[in-house]
Amino acid sequence: VQLQAFGGGLVQAGGSLRLSCVASGSISSINVMGWYRQAPGKQRELVAVFGSGGRTTYADSVKGRFTGSRDSARNTVSLLMSSLKPEDTGIYYCNAYGYGLPYWGRGTQVTVSS
Repeated sequence: VQLQAFGGGLVQAGGSLRLSCVASGSISSINVMGWYRQAPGKQRELVAVFGSGGRTTYADSVKGRFTGSRDSARNTVSLLMSSLKPEDTGIYYCNAYGYGLPYWGRGTQVTVSS
């Protein structure tokens, strides 16, 4: 499974950004996709996860501000990030699980200036 993420960039606090991720390869094995992020000096953390049954789970820190979606037919997941805060700054990684194995995209930088 290969994951390619798009989007990210620099935005002022209060602004919005959209991330997208496209999966390719052994996509039939994928049952869960999601987004994680890693801020400088911190561990990677979950942002949103999209289950195969359509259920989406968000980190408490982004609830009400981030909205994600999964299009299984196009093998994509998206994340609309609104009301961004400086603490949302970090590298955002697309993630997928297939046959119990984790796959990661390269990551895309999101920087929110105050």
